[in-house]
Amino acid sequence: MSPLVELRKASVGYGGQPVLHDIDLTINVGERVAVMGRSGAGKSTLLNLLHARLADRVALIPQATALVKTLSVFHNVYMGRLDRHPTWHNLRTLVWPTRRDVADVAGMLELVGLADKLFDRAGTLSGGQQQRTSVARALYNDRSIVIGDEPVSALDRRQGAEILGKVCGRHDTVILAMHDIPLALAHTDRVVVIDEGRIVLDAPARTVTAADLVPYYGG
Repeated sequence: MSPLVELRKASVGYGGQPVLHDIDLTINVGERVAVMGRSGAGKSTLLNLLHARLADRVALIPQATALVKTLSVFHNVYMGRLDRHPTWHNLRTLVWPTRRDVADVAGMLELVGLADKLFDRAGTLSGGQQQRTSVARALYNDRSIVIGDEPVSALDRRQGAEILGKVCGRHDTVILAMHDIPLALAHTDRVVVIDEGRIVLDAPARTVTAADLVPYYGG
């Protein structure tokens, strides 16, 4: 495998408060990485750091779905490719989308089980439906790398497994902050655990058990 991104002694803080300390991390092309740890451990900060290094190559699934609630599901998913089209096309799409754009977005919504919500306002969706819309936007973005911050936290485990399968199947490299231990172990090939801003475990998922993660995970 070839290195995709490398962090060496990376430290990050906000407002004078340290969050990450001396992070050494290499992620290779083609890896599926679960970033785990209790709330506040520094997972989101690590994802933000990785995203900053890889920005224009990444489809992002933010923890807050970041939908425009007053716009349709179609328009929220279409935003995943705003930078691929000229401004005139994007403005036209606000009121008169092309058949091709509608069909392409509908295909992404079909993957996440929301084909019937295509022109519903995003603000009328349930929390789980909004999260799946955010995933559909990342799939529509069609980058080789996806970074997701708790991308299935609002879904039950069956739905979460289905969505993770779609995400992992359509991106070369996957980096996900996750709380659900069984889902993480089932859908990734590497586990990186953050505790109090430091990497305390970095191992192939096949060598890690749920019992190994419990001491670091929770709270």
